[in-house]
Amino acid sequence: MKLWVLRHGEAEPYGSRPDSERELTEHGRQEALKSAARLIGQPLTAIYASPYLRAQQTAQIVREALGFEPEIRTVEWLTPESDPDKVAEQLVSVSNVLLVSHNPLVGHLLSYLQHGAGYPPEKVSTAGLAELESPELLIGSMTLNSLKHP
Repeated sequence: MKLWVLRHGEAEPYGSRPDSERELTEHGRQEALKSAARLIGQPLTAIYASPYLRAQQTAQIVREALGFEPEIRTVEWLTPESDPDKVAEQLVSVSNVLLVSHNPLVGHLLSYLQHGAGYPPEKVSTAGLAELESPELLIGSMTLNSLKHP
């Protein structure tokens, strides 16, 4: 099982509009495109994304860059404050998927999947892309193959 976790690209600053409606900046769009290039040739079966606008835009950039046919699956369990344990519950029956989300969830989820509960979060910049792998989803036992930033 492979799992890719992508933090959205750089977004407008806080305060310009509600957090869920913040858009990607032009720089953020370019960051997302660079991360998408790292996914070329990977065996993706689905793209799941937070409903927040910047994550949706990031997922769409990746989808278009890859020529990925299936629609983006928008899910509430990928919002910034989601519980990594709840996310892991959703991943039990999937394989080779991309999750597009936000910090603090991204950092906490990467740490949780590798080490279990109680470890500090991974540091992930905007459009940071992590690849995890494991024969099956077991909390605390996934291997972080790479964590690349644009």
